[in-house]
Amino acid sequence: MIKNTFLNVVLVYPQIPNNTGNIGRLCVGCNAKLHLVKPLGFEITDTKVKRAGLDYWKDLDLTIHESFEDLLKIIPNKDRMFLLSARASISIYQTSFKQGDWLIFGKEAEGLSSEIQEQFKTGLRTIPFPGPIRSFNLGNAVAMVLGESIRQLES
Repeated sequence: MIKNTFLNVVLVYPQIPNNTGNIGRLCVGCNAKLHLVKPLGFEITDTKVKRAGLDYWKDLDLTIHESFEDLLKIIPNKDRMFLLSARASISIYQTSFKQGDWLIFGKEAEGLSSEIQEQFKTGLRTIPFPGPIRSFNLGNAVAMVLGESIRQLES
C-alpha cells in the first residue's frame, strides 16, 4: 500500500457542512490535503462539519482560500488540475493521476461555474454513471475520484 499519497482535493464554494466534514475525514484517511474556496455556505466551526469529520478533523491538512483566483496562485502546474463535471467528455478512468494532482469539485447544487469550466476545459473530467441521475453526491464523487487516483498510484 502506498504510504505517502499526496493529492489535493479542492471544494469550490461548498454549501453543506456534513459533506465537507465527511470529505475532510476521507482526506485524512487518504493522506490528501483539503482546500476550501470561499465563500463557504457554513462556518468552519459548525458542529455539523466537525461531527461528520469525527475526531479526525484535528488531523486534517486544510487550507482555506479567499477566492478561486487565490487558489490558482499556488498551483504550480495548471496541467495537473482535474475539474470534475457531469458535462465533461473525458472520464476519470481515462486519466493518469500523479502525486500532487489537484482534484477540483464545485458546490453541491450547481457544480463548477461555466466560467471556470471554460477557462480550464482541457482539465475537465467526469465520473461515468449509467443510471438515470444528473450527478453524484459531492462526498461520493470525491471518494470515487480519490479511490481511482490511489488505485493508480499503488500500481
